[in-house]
Amino acid sequence: MLIGEVARRSGVSARMLRHYESLGLVRPSGRTGSGYREYAANDIRRIFHIESLRSLGLSLREIGRALDDPGFAPSALVGDLVRQTRDRIAAETELLTRLSRIDAADPADWEDVLRVVALLQGLGSQSADARQRAALASARGVPLPAEALVEAALSETDPNVAGALRWALARSDDGGGPALLAEGLGSPVADVRKRAVQTLAELPGDEAAVHLRDALAHPDVVVRGYAALALGTRGVAEAVPTLVDMIVEGGNDTEAADALSTLASDTVAADRIATALVDRLTHATTEAPARGRLTQSLAGIPGERASRALADLAHDDDRAVALTAAYLLRLREAR
Repeated sequence: MLIGEVARRSGVSARMLRHYESLGLVRPSGRTGSGYREYAANDIRRIFHIESLRSLGLSLREIGRALDDPGFAPSALVGDLVRQTRDRIAAETELLTRLSRIDAADPADWEDVLRVVALLQGLGSQSADARQRAALASARGVPLPAEALVEAALSETDPNVAGALRWALARSDDGGGPALLAEGLGSPVADVRKRAVQTLAELPGDEAAVHLRDALAHPDVVVRGYAALALGTRGVAEAVPTLVDMIVEGGNDTEAADALSTLASDTVAADRIATALVDRLTHATTEAPARGRLTQSLAGIPGERASRALADLAHDDDRAVALTAAYLLRLREAR
């Protein structure tokens, strides 16, 4: 079979077939009387073998070794190809992410593109100062997309940089921040979940509040706690049960008591909160340290219901609780 026919049937150009021959990959078995290359069945089979190995990403040199070296181990080469391909995919994915974020920033000109690139590089810097400057600059100059800020916030361990990232997200015009942070609440890593809820707590708007409400039912007690504190400062009554739980458990109990005091903004709310505190006080499973914290929390709740509870507790069998209640009652009466 002449080279033109082989090219037509194999899909490999005559020029490439001559290149293969120059490298010693394929040697036509014969020549016609006119000197034209003539390929036998074995030659054509080898061409298809070459093309198959090329499709795996092997170089022509590697293909020559694979076909001609009897001691060549394909497993080692395939393993190398797997690693190289994974590295290439990772690099391409990183490039695609960077390009997508530049596109999302909607740069007006090349100066904007360069500023966005600089900010993205700053967020990924090993220097905490550089990361902090990039976060602050993104809120003052060309804004970065929420995805970049959220990714940085969820991985940031430096408290100053984390604060700057939350500040930048709170001022971002990109509305995707709350939803992305809500996804972070589902991370299997506890620190990531904590950073997600802390950042979400500082975002304004109804969408952030909706995700914080959902977080009140989160299985992670830390997530529930931060969500309740944030909602308490926003006047969301749904946070009351979780805030009471925090006082009982002793986790951020002072902040929880302050949030309950903020929520006790009218008589109805104050009486409801006082009732919730008293119910936990009188629960049989509530231990002495928790009863003391619950009694102290009544100090910040206005209204008759809290005052009556303190008067009753002033005669409690637990002397520490009784003394605390009597002291708080005197302070209320003095005011």
